[in-house]
Amino acid sequence: MIEPGGGYVAIGDTRLFVVERGRGDPLVILHGGPGLDHHMFGDYLDPLAERYRLIFVDQRSQGKSDRAPEDTWTIRQMAADVVSLARSQHLEGYAVLGHSFGAMVALQNAVDHPGEAALSIISCGVPSAEYLKVVDENLQRFEPESLRAQVTSSWERETGATTQEDVESLLNDQLPFHFGDPLDPRIPEYETRTAGAVYAPDVLSYFARQEYGGIEVVDRLSGVSHPVLVLAGRKDRTCGVAAAEAIAAGIPDAELTIFEHSGHMTFVEENERYLSVVGDFLQRRAP
Repeated sequence: MIEPGGGYVAIGDTRLFVVERGRGDPLVILHGGPGLDHHMFGDYLDPLAERYRLIFVDQRSQGKSDRAPEDTWTIRQMAADVVSLARSQHLEGYAVLGHSFGAMVALQNAVDHPGEAALSIISCGVPSAEYLKVVDENLQRFEPESLRAQVTSSWERETGATTQEDVESLLNDQLPFHFGDPLDPRIPEYETRTAGAVYAPDVLSYFARQEYGGIEVVDRLSGVSHPVLVLAGRKDRTCGVAAAEAIAAGIPDAELTIFEHSGHMTFVEENERYLSVVGDFLQRRAP
């Protein structure tokens, strides 16, 4: 196991920084972004560590992970990195949980490497970049109107991010868009509980210019051979319910849970239920 505080795992052409909590069956956890790191989960998933070995990964060229060549910054490569990480750590019967951008990596992993993971949890993701077009539509009618310019600007600034401060600033401005209630009083608390992130502005701007990786796996979902849990927030303005339903409909052994009172931040907005749903799935479907 990785030492307390985290450590590096060599996966061939690069090294990934990994933080572990708990003991038990392994659960590999992939952060959103792109350009973020494992801090985005704060301590919100930590109760799962009572039964599972949580393996938080700073994905390729993000967080404290080593820099890798730009031509390897793809969703497919990051999906392959999960397999390399699992093999290097001799993980058996492991599950993969990805949220937002991490959900797309987890889904690509399930499609490209069927049977490598025992279970997958796709939390607020999409199976095609087509589903991300809803972002522009939702920005145009975002309420309250007093925050519309701030939120819209945050998305526009992603392609030009060059510093840690750039990313921190645009994330702060964008958070109201990602909560079901844009004025949710838990937003400042979330920022406090997720402090300490090492951002990768170049990775964010790179993907923001390319449809966030341009995932396209709709016609390959039927090849996923292991159980998958699909999670979505009813009020998600980024990765909507329609995307989750398409994923669940395409995978032979999929379960779908909709969080009726959440936006994109399901693990924060309905934390207790989120932990319950994830824990129940892992317990019921473990090999």
